[in-house]
Amino acid sequence: MPEERGLYPKMRALEQLIYVARLSGLDAGAALSSANLWIERFGLQERANDRVETLSLGNQQRVQLAVALVHNPDLLVLDEPFSGLDPVGVDLMSDVLKDEVAGGAAVIFSSHQLELVERICNDVAIINNGRLVASGTVDDLRSTGERLIRIEGSHGAVEGAAALRGVTVRAKAVGSVVVRLEDSLDGEQVLDAARAGGPVSHFSTERPSLADRFREAVAYEAE
Repeated sequence: MPEERGLYPKMRALEQLIYVARLSGLDAGAALSSANLWIERFGLQERANDRVETLSLGNQQRVQLAVALVHNPDLLVLDEPFSGLDPVGVDLMSDVLKDEVAGGAAVIFSSHQLELVERICNDVAIINNGRLVASGTVDDLRSTGERLIRIEGSHGAVEGAAALRGVTVRAKAVGSVVVRLEDSLDGEQVLDAARAGGPVSHFSTERPSLADRFREAVAYEAE
């Protein structure tokens, strides 16, 4: 499934699914049955006979994924499958992909929506300028890389931690800061610097998000 619409805009949604199903080898009855199943699964019953070009971008994306699924493939290769979807559409798409994997299909997709990748993928590959720069399970990738510390407390405590030599501020808000530690530092030194500035109400290590790992891997590759 390409990111840009790979659909015939003048065809009606149901007609589009039947056509692709027949191209993929299904007979007329099986094609109609599978097309209706996916129209219902994606909540498109009321738009089944509308021309694709009249649908919203989100509904076009649903039709496009249904087209990729209508012939029951063993392998799905999808480019930015969540593009244009609202949160309800994202949840529906996520559930469909999980069900396909549970049914034995392999799903490979590319996406810049890393919070979704983190939520639904088993294995991840980070590619920068055509080169693989990091790969592994989501847990493995989040367990390696930057050492992050979160501190919450008074303004002085937050500023004291943020100003310590050897830390880089990753996120900062009123009363809290997340900092990255260089190898020469440990958490106790950061906590001491924060306490020197004022009361500390919370101190914890943070696991890097997949977005953090992406930034780190791409920055390392650029050095």
